[in-house]
Amino acid sequence: MLVDSHCHLDFEDFDADRAGILARAHAAGVQEMLIAAVVEAHWPRVQALTAEYPGVWAAAGVHPNEPAAETPKWEHLLAALAVDKVVAVGETGLDYFRSEGDLSWQRERFARHIAASKATGKPLIVHTRAAAADTIAMLRSEEAAAAGGVIHCFTENWDFAKAAMDMGFYISFSGIVTFKKSVELQAVAKKMPVDRLLVETDAPYLAPVPQRGKRNEPAFVAHVAAFLGALRGETQEDIAVQTTANFHALFKHAVAT
Repeated sequence: MLVDSHCHLDFEDFDADRAGILARAHAAGVQEMLIAAVVEAHWPRVQALTAEYPGVWAAAGVHPNEPAAETPKWEHLLAALAVDKVVAVGETGLDYFRSEGDLSWQRERFARHIAASKATGKPLIVHTRAAAADTIAMLRSEEAAAAGGVIHCFTENWDFAKAAMDMGFYISFSGIVTFKKSVELQAVAKKMPVDRLLVETDAPYLAPVPQRGKRNEPAFVAHVAAFLGALRGETQEDIAVQTTANFHALFKHAVAT
C-alpha cells in the first residue's frame, strides 16, 4: 500500500474525472492521500472530499504565494483544524521566488500556522522556495519542533534536510526527484534515513518520469516510490511499506473510524 502524502485533488483540474482518479489510484495500490488546501475558500471543498472518499485526508492552511489579504484569521484556522479528517496544518511556509517587496506578511502568516499547529497537535506541511535560511530560522524561533511536520516537495540540500530532521521533521520527495537534472536532490534522497522519508505527487503538478508532461495524479506516486527504491538499493515495496508507516507516525490523526 502507498500513501500520496500531498496532492491538490480539490483543484478544478480534476473536476471532470475525480472518481476515476481515485479508482486509478486504488488500482495502483495508493489507498490513502492527503489533500493540502492552499486558500481558505477551498477549505469546505477539501473537507467535503474527505467526507465523500475513504482514505482521503486533508490539511487546512493558506499557501505563502497567496496575497497578504488572504491570511486566515486565527479563529477560522482553529475551526477548520477541528473538523474530522483534517489532520494537518498547511500548506504553509515561505516562498520568495514569486513574491517581491516587503514579505513580513509571509513570515507573520507562517508564524500563525506554526502556532495553530502547536495549539492543535496537528503537524505542519511546509512549502519553501528561495527561502531556505528563513524557513529554518523560523522553524527554530517559533519552536516548530513542538508541532513537527514535513518539508513537502523537497528540493533543498542535505544541510537543510538535516536541520529539519533535527527538529523532528520528515522529508517528502515528489516527481522532481525522478528528473534527469535532479542529481543533487537524488544524492540527498539516497542519504535519507528511511524512517524520515515520505513520497508525494503534488498533483496536478510535477508528474514523475515516465509520466512527465502529463497532468499528475495520485496513482503516479508509485513511480516516485519505484525510483527511490532503485536509487537506494531497495524495492518499491520497501519504500511503500516504510513511507506508509512514516505517514501514520507523523499524521497521527489519520485514523480510519
